[in-house]
Amino acid sequence: METITFIPTADQLGYTFGGKDPVLRLKPGTAMTLWTQDAFGGALRRTTDKASVCLGHDLNPQTGPFYVEGAEPGDTLVVHLVDLTPARTWGASATIPFFGGLTSTPLDPTIQEPLPERTWIYEYDSAAHTVAFTAQGSEFSAALPANPMLGTVGVAPAQREVRTSLVPDYFGGNMDTPEMRAGTTAYFGVNVEGALFSLGDGHYRQGEGESCGTAVEGAMHVTAIVDLIKGGGPQWPRLESNTHIMSVGSARPLENAWKAGQVDMIEWLGSLYGLDRLDAYQLLTQISEVPLANVVDTNFSVVTKVDKRLLPKATVYGGIHAEMTSRAASLGSISY
Repeated sequence: METITFIPTADQLGYTFGGKDPVLRLKPGTAMTLWTQDAFGGALRRTTDKASVCLGHDLNPQTGPFYVEGAEPGDTLVVHLVDLTPARTWGASATIPFFGGLTSTPLDPTIQEPLPERTWIYEYDSAAHTVAFTAQGSEFSAALPANPMLGTVGVAPAQREVRTSLVPDYFGGNMDTPEMRAGTTAYFGVNVEGALFSLGDGHYRQGEGESCGTAVEGAMHVTAIVDLIKGGGPQWPRLESNTHIMSVGSARPLENAWKAGQVDMIEWLGSLYGLDRLDAYQLLTQISEVPLANVVDTNFSVVTKVDKRLLPKATVYGGIHAEMTSRAASLGSISY
């Protein structure tokens, strides 16, 4: 298995999906060792730093895009996350005026005053694998288990469209789901030649929904394996772990994000088990799990999950998740 290392310089970071030339070409089956910057570009280092200083600059820098040889529209890009290791001893989170799930925003305006700015710095303990929460306006602290994840993974959209790295949609992007963790295989429909996939927005910890709009944001060391399946490109990003298959829908309002993932899962169950749509609909009604990914971004994201252990064993994308897991073991240290 070919292995490449890519550490981007500041001018190589991207801030869109689409509209940027690839930083590297690679063959399907390549293992990649990467570094990603945090969503604030490293600007929040102390509790006295304010997120508003970033708002006039680019946010959510991406490592990539990468051109995958042989990828054509309609194909399925496969990205298996092998290892996600925090690259710093600290991560940052913040409340930001007119941003977040429980405040007035430009898309949902009210007459209330904006939330005051506040920054929290979480110390990351690599030995204990925890992040330390220290309250700013109260006497409280807690060591929370780290759950490293990538907030943003995706491919270029179709029709020469260029989308900011702050938005999730059918191409992936800023989905902010904790399911995008080491051990997960992600499947994306290819929209342009080469796929042009990027990733970034490392989180050292995040709860479902990302309520205030920011997780414990931090730079990340990423190991991933990238492959390609000819044809079969899904309409929405799909994920597979050892225990679940998942579909991520992104839209506004929230119910439309839920609908997108539900419909895609109905199609997926139909293809896996030969079910007609109503049978798949009925089955999904009884077995679906629906964690929120984000309720704060330009589009909201909702995950539809199905526990594989509830159903007869099926071959998902030719069994590539198991194959990827085996390949990952050959790389040595993995974080799952």
